[in-house]
Amino acid sequence: MKQCYICAKGSRMAGGYSNRVRATKFNPTGMVRKYPNLQWARLVGGQASLPRGGRVKLCTRCLKKSRHLIG
Repeated sequence: MKQCYICAKGSRMAGGYSNRVRATKFNPTGMVRKYPNLQWARLVGGQASLPRGGRVKLCTRCLKKSRHLIG
């Protein structure tokens, strides 16, 4: 699962131009898929259908805001 359990942040398409193309309008590089920074975290308080203390993947934004600690 390449998606945050809490905010559902997933992959997205990004890019499309190199730095040189901004000056010359030549040589586009194409789109690249970017993935969120997901980390394992333990839930506190039994959220949704997971048991208390279950492990899920969270993006670092949710982890930094301690959203996994709110029960």
